[in-house]
Amino acid sequence: MEGAHPYLLQVIQEANFEQNPGYGQDDYCKDAARRIREVFDVPDADIHFLEGGTQTNATVISSVLRPYQGVLCPDTAHIAAHETGAIEHTGHKALTLKNDDGKISAAQILDAVESHFGDANHEHIVQPGMVYISFPTELGTIYSKKELKEISDACHKCGLPLFIDGARLGYGLMCSKCDIEPSDLGKFADIFYIGGTKQGALFGEALVICNDAYKKDFRYNIKQNGGMMAKGWLLGLQFAALFTDNLYFSLSEHALAQAEKIRKAVKAKGLKLFGGSPTNQVFVELSLEQQERLAQFVGYEYWQKIDDGHGAVRLCTSWATTDEAVEILKNAIKSL
Repeated sequence: MEGAHPYLLQVIQEANFEQNPGYGQDDYCKDAARRIREVFDVPDADIHFLEGGTQTNATVISSVLRPYQGVLCPDTAHIAAHETGAIEHTGHKALTLKNDDGKISAAQILDAVESHFGDANHEHIVQPGMVYISFPTELGTIYSKKELKEISDACHKCGLPLFIDGARLGYGLMCSKCDIEPSDLGKFADIFYIGGTKQGALFGEALVICNDAYKKDFRYNIKQNGGMMAKGWLLGLQFAALFTDNLYFSLSEHALAQAEKIRKAVKAKGLKLFGGSPTNQVFVELSLEQQERLAQFVGYEYWQKIDDGHGAVRLCTSWATTDEAVEILKNAIKSL
């Protein structure tokens, strides 16, 4: 909802009258790529900068899949539930698996592939061609290192690339319950991306391609999907700034600390949290009356119906959430 961290605005202002090469061929993009390779310990990865999450997801998935293939994902996945059929628009299908608090398991992946090829009519059915998960998930939950390794192993066993949507990556990696290090992502995923739009940048996502099989001609796919930004240096400049002096992760820690204050206020009021999110997304079960009262004080997102009298709402903190805003929300929760 906010713009960008002041430091990013400062570096953009300082570079405003420079003349830089276009389309991501500038020194800022090269510097940002270097920093990302170091932080995530992926020295041989290709780094590309795109404008937004949906564009990144559609570009990656359409570039990897054959025309007859689809992508396995949780039924709550952003690509399946919140991107207006962007994947289907590319000519592919989101092959959804039932989620468990936003997550899927290695066993589900193995079962889906076995079921497909075990069907005598499998040539008449969309073939699983890759696996997509989010970290954190759409429900704010995170995979453990064990779970992520098991999923990665299952993907390798089935010959499927693993793609991790990291639109909120920092909020997951810096969570107190996370045992995954930045360097683990390149070990487990063939492709992942680092979210900037939701993590302090004006816009932008940094795509990291670790598997050599998907590197060749990827810029053609970016261009064809409308993602090759003419002023690409603006993306590189922002990511170079985010990965200066640990800014990306310190902003994530701020959001997580603010979210924890909200969780404590919810519990103190005797309200029930919905799901097990330990990250910057807080889900709360409220009656219809409580939802109406809360709306008088703060904005929130209605998430889903629980029963005829109750629903879950989502409250999100960010890199920019102020103490004053949290106090207003805490007082509103007390009044429910």
